[in-house]
Amino acid sequence: MDKPATNEDRILEFIQRNPGCHLRRIRNDLDMSMGTTQYHLDSLEKAGKILSEKHSFHRFYFPVGIFESEQKNILKILNQNTLREILLFIIERKNPTQTDISDHVKITAASVNWHIKRLLELGIINQTREGKFKRYEFVGNPLYIIKILKEYHPSLWNNWSDRLAEMFLSLYKDSTET
Repeated sequence: MDKPATNEDRILEFIQRNPGCHLRRIRNDLDMSMGTTQYHLDSLEKAGKILSEKHSFHRFYFPVGIFESEQKNILKILNQNTLREILLFIIERKNPTQTDISDHVKITAASVNWHIKRLLELGIINQTREGKFKRYEFVGNPLYIIKILKEYHPSLWNNWSDRLAEMFLSLYKDSTET
């Protein structure tokens, strides 16, 4: 008979399936107390099985030896709802303004500005000035994001791909009506 998985084993497996996750997500998804989760994360890190990186207000956890710095940064963003939505919108819209982002994500311009600074610090987006507006663009190839979404966040990929399909269908419909 198989021995039940220990909390440490469950946490390690969770991090391997969800690289770049943060403490609260691990705790919530595995239904553990905060103290138990923190204890086992610390133990796994000291044993060299995982590593963590702090960014903003979160500490993100990764399996050891799998991800490059750039991949870790993308995974950190994809594990935060608002930052993820902003990044995907920037990729979708190609050079949106802060107002465009604020309208889409439905948060204040000040909040968008705070999140944009995080993306700029990580080198994930660039900012350009166009008159009085600042525009934002993704640095790199969007196919890279698609690959990470498909591999580590399949449900997010499905939602985003559905959204893109609807956008392309509406663009096609608009072009045939003119």
